[in-house]
Amino acid sequence: MPPTHDVTNQVPPLAGYDAAEDPALLEGLRREGAAWAEDELRELGRLAGGEQAQEWGRLVNENPPKLRTHDRVGTRIDEVEFHPHWHDLMDVAVSHGLHATPWQDERPGAHVARAAKFYVWSQVEAGHTCPISMTYSAVPALRHNAGLASAYEPLLAARDYDYGLREPGTKRGLIAGMSMTEKQGGSDVRANTTRATPAGDGSYVLVGHKWFTSAPMSDMFLTLAQAPGGLSCFLLPRVLPDGTRNRILLQRLKDKLGNRSNASAEIEYDQAVGWLVGEEGRGVRTIIEMVNNTRLDCVIGGAAGMHYGALRAAHHARHRSAFGAPLERQPLMANVLADLAVEAEAATVVALRLAGASDRAVAGDAAEAAFRRLGLAVTKYWVCKRAPAHAAEALECLGGNGYVEESGMPRLFRESPLSSIWEGSGNVAALDTLRAMGRQPDAVEAFFTEVERAAGADARLDDAIARVRKELADLADIEFRARRLVELLALVLQGSLLVRYGDKAVADAFCASRLGGDWGVAFGTLPTGVDTGAITGRILP
Repeated sequence: MPPTHDVTNQVPPLAGYDAAEDPALLEGLRREGAAWAEDELRELGRLAGGEQAQEWGRLVNENPPKLRTHDRVGTRIDEVEFHPHWHDLMDVAVSHGLHATPWQDERPGAHVARAAKFYVWSQVEAGHTCPISMTYSAVPALRHNAGLASAYEPLLAARDYDYGLREPGTKRGLIAGMSMTEKQGGSDVRANTTRATPAGDGSYVLVGHKWFTSAPMSDMFLTLAQAPGGLSCFLLPRVLPDGTRNRILLQRLKDKLGNRSNASAEIEYDQAVGWLVGEEGRGVRTIIEMVNNTRLDCVIGGAAGMHYGALRAAHHARHRSAFGAPLERQPLMANVLADLAVEAEAATVVALRLAGASDRAVAGDAAEAAFRRLGLAVTKYWVCKRAPAHAAEALECLGGNGYVEESGMPRLFRESPLSSIWEGSGNVAALDTLRAMGRQPDAVEAFFTEVERAAGADARLDDAIARVRKELADLADIEFRARRLVELLALVLQGSLLVRYGDKAVADAFCASRLGGDWGVAFGTLPTGVDTGAITGRILP
């Protein structure tokens, strides 16, 4: 071959590593009470960093699911056909307890352990974590009907992935979905028009259309419909107790920007049968427990995506040379990489803290439940809002190679806006924060109790906390200022956690840039004097 065909200065694949070898993740796992899960997390991390799992992720995204509404003779079947490796990904997730297993695990830290595993495994492929997240989140809502919870919670928590359309009680394990969004309302679910009519035997008959139902192949769904007593929550299985198919008709699959391995459908309830969960007229309050848990997974998934993007960028910069030196030694690239690493670590620390609050809230800690209420709302807004900009910058670190599909970075970029849209877009999350502060003053008190544990450790953090209090003291035009306020709340929370628990170099860079204002608009604008080598070294194994 002529010399021009020699391949030099190209980056080796990022494979054969332990995806759990992440200091911020491991420190958080131990700090939040789940050190007992580290061996299993490491096992999953090695699987996630291996070539086989990465190939599974590639193939399921290049071969998205297909809808089969009818069989060859015209019988309605409403099936979704997946690439075989989708089921491999789901099997790993379920067998490692990334779904509802913590709800039946009495060990302290069970939800933290699950969050850490979700963080690691979602870096392989994000699409399949949607049904995993909804299965995790369905349990607290389902407990509003003791009979349904008794029948189905053990199966939702089982570590058996049992795919196929069969009556739920006959399966070894179940997957749950959620169906709320309608064409006319979107996030305004109180505008829903789907109707639920009592059947006289304890069940209801539902008629209506759902505009966006993710994971329509799930075994059962929690959904909202207008009952005689108002908007209510219902459980609908795909197969009824008598073995017949419920009248949940799949109309089409959405052609989405990202999350392409996962099916999302428009569905019709054509005399579908469901059972009431909670009281009539209290559907939003019932299903919001499911929504709040999926919001936590949006944060975890956003943090995981940022870590993975920073990792890929740092790996590329270590092995690629330009202008006579490795990219990682070029001062400007070092600034970009460190800035990406700071953002990723701040997201990881707060995600693990919120998972810890979830564990303690489940155990009955009212103060932690109050902190989680406000802390999750502000963090869902900010971490998910930062993910697309972070993914774009990480992709750019690879230059033209990053723009090519084979690099995997376009998939990361396409996936990055989803968490900010799923379970409430940025405006919804910001308004939810205002609602929490207005209705639950104890949540505001718990939030400030948390951030002020770091008081006196960094003057820039102290000044930022004072700015938050000033913003809250003025209620004029507060809805117009909601994004500004929520952003500041999120940054103060992240800064306080980094100052208390994080690496010194990371905490200093965060406080100088995000809180002290010594920062530009784009990534790569950290001030001089930060220890970029120490910061980036925490990202790259």
